[in-house]
Amino acid sequence: MDIVDTHTHVISPDTVRYPVDPIGGRQSAWSLDHPVDIDGLVRALDQAGIARAVVVQASTVYGHDNRYVVQALRAHPDRFAGVYSIDAMAEDAVARIEHWQGQGLSGFRLFTTGTTMPGQADWLGHESSYPAWAHAEEHGIPVCLQMTIQGLPALRRLLERFPGVRVLLDHCARPDLSDGRPYRRAKDLFELAAFPGVHLKLTHRALAASAEGASTPAQFLADLVAAYGAGRIAWGSNFPAADGTAADILAEARGMMSSLPKADQEMILGGTATAFYPSLGATGGRRA
Repeated sequence: MDIVDTHTHVISPDTVRYPVDPIGGRQSAWSLDHPVDIDGLVRALDQAGIARAVVVQASTVYGHDNRYVVQALRAHPDRFAGVYSIDAMAEDAVARIEHWQGQGLSGFRLFTTGTTMPGQADWLGHESSYPAWAHAEEHGIPVCLQMTIQGLPALRRLLERFPGVRVLLDHCARPDLSDGRPYRRAKDLFELAAFPGVHLKLTHRALAASAEGASTPAQFLADLVAAYGAGRIAWGSNFPAADGTAADILAEARGMMSSLPKADQEMILGGTATAFYPSLGATGGRRA
């Protein structure tokens, strides 16, 4: 089975060529404490037995300057797909989408929250972003969203306006699962399954949340698959932002997913990713 990681980052040691300019003005602690460059990411994937990966723009380091993601893709086109960051409310948002798509990248990321920007930004769904969403819908460009569950009502309104857009929610939108079944505190997440374009990125953050309070990973994953289907859930390591090696992060995820049917595990660990980002399905990479 080929393992595909939908959420990795790369940080260049060359701060002259790739200057730091984070969204929100503050660089993330992880990128200062344990950054990994392109070659380091390849080594980590090899050690973990991960065949291919999506390199997601490190918005808390480079903002919307996606050139190092482009460099990763050019250095290893058989190994990586790339996701870029944009300002969806900028007047030239569509032009920026066309530019980065033209560089070979595979969809954009909207960053509305994170370790350097706690809380949910209020601009998601602003009408100034409509041209970017319309362009994504018209051209089949996937959208990755770094957001919290508090932003899901705004996302719902966007999906009602642009029903053809495919979105992938980082960390499953950071749900609160501590109340356990039937997960009333995460009601908006489960109800969003009614929109067929919505996909979930299952990372260490969501898995850790599933083990808190009255929740268990087995119950949460069973309910998540029942709502969305394994074909709309994709695993991501968040390496190197997450603590530990890529191999350790993968092993922990596989352990937590062990209660699922094997076919569902294989879909979450690879099949969904290659369907969502078709360039990942090309021949190449390392077989696990």
